[in-house]
Amino acid sequence: MRCSRTFGTYRFGVPLPGCRTAQRSGYIGAMRIVAVPYFMGEPIAGFEVPEPHDTIAPALPDQDPQHRMAVLYTHLAEWVAQHDRPIVYAGDCVAPIGVLAGLQHSGVKPTLIFFDAHGDFNTWETSPSGFVGGMPLAMLTGRGEQTIVTGTGLLPLPDERVILVDGRDLDPAEQEAVASSLITVSSVAEIPDHIPGDGALYVHVDADVVDPSEMPAMNYPAPGGPSLDEVRRALTLLEQTRRVAAFSMSLWNPALPGAEIAAAATQHLAEPFLSAG
Repeated sequence: MRCSRTFGTYRFGVPLPGCRTAQRSGYIGAMRIVAVPYFMGEPIAGFEVPEPHDTIAPALPDQDPQHRMAVLYTHLAEWVAQHDRPIVYAGDCVAPIGVLAGLQHSGVKPTLIFFDAHGDFNTWETSPSGFVGGMPLAMLTGRGEQTIVTGTGLLPLPDERVILVDGRDLDPAEQEAVASSLITVSSVAEIPDHIPGDGALYVHVDADVVDPSEMPAMNYPAPGGPSLDEVRRALTLLEQTRRVAAFSMSLWNPALPGAEIAAAATQHLAEPFLSAG
């Protein structure tokens, strides 16, 4: 069994004997698959990730979540920089910081199309809860908490290169921050009107963007969302541009009721990219 020297490797939360690093480059068609089975820097298990795939699982410091994720997503950035057109299965929406850093390290400067029922645009000053998982879109545009951004070497993305899709459940101060920014806010139906005319695209989907009636097992369900098929059609349209440099998803909670339904629904969303050649 041959192991590289870059990435810690676990298979569904279980370390592979004798391997501290990823065994191979997983791919389906022209896109390469990697799993990052962590939520806020803590390991989780139970995700159904298509084979073949690599798994990022480095040793993490015994520190706060920001510093743990800075290490975790630095490893993800290194993996992304070495693989063309990655598909990333992650446990949270902080992972796009690592994906974007990796794309930048490889010379790609994409527009980020960020599907999420929540804005993820909070800072320490605007967040009622102080939950870091509600901050990544603000972080990657240079706002608020920057430990993970700095750790991965990400250059913050200009607002003009960010499209927030169906952010319908925002905190009041977060809503004001989005409104005063230069990011584009779009519904799923409006995606055709907002696809840039040229340049690379990076598409991230938080599975909770889909209405919870069709996407159960979400940590933070937000009723009133688009249907599964509506989101799938938008993703198919984006894949058909042939300009998607990376695709990532933050997934369901395997411990919650309906996890099997969510697994199948998530596979349905990813299929346009999994089958891309």
